[in-house]
Amino acid sequence: MFRHVVMFKWNDDVDQAHIDEFSETLTAVAASVPEVGDFRHGPDLQISDGNYDYVIVGEYASVDDYAVYRDHPDHKALIEKYLAGSISARAAVQYDAG
Repeated sequence: MFRHVVMFKWNDDVDQAHIDEFSETLTAVAASVPEVGDFRHGPDLQISDGNYDYVIVGEYASVDDYAVYRDHPDHKALIEKYLAGSISARAAVQYDAG
């Protein structure tokens, strides 16, 4: 199993409506790609200072399945519409989850 984790911080001018629309669209895009396994995402609970604002955790049967999602045109469109120009920081890791 292969796991992809990505976190990012929104720019200060990003409003809640943008975040809500992003979240709904992300759920729909992930559900439309058969290669995506378990897929969870959501905003930080703001329990600790300094955290990122949003996290996405996706599981895939293989690196190849992840690449299908990563390169999918709907995923790329989502990044362009909701993230490009709207985030100030991003961190990601992919690892073998057994």
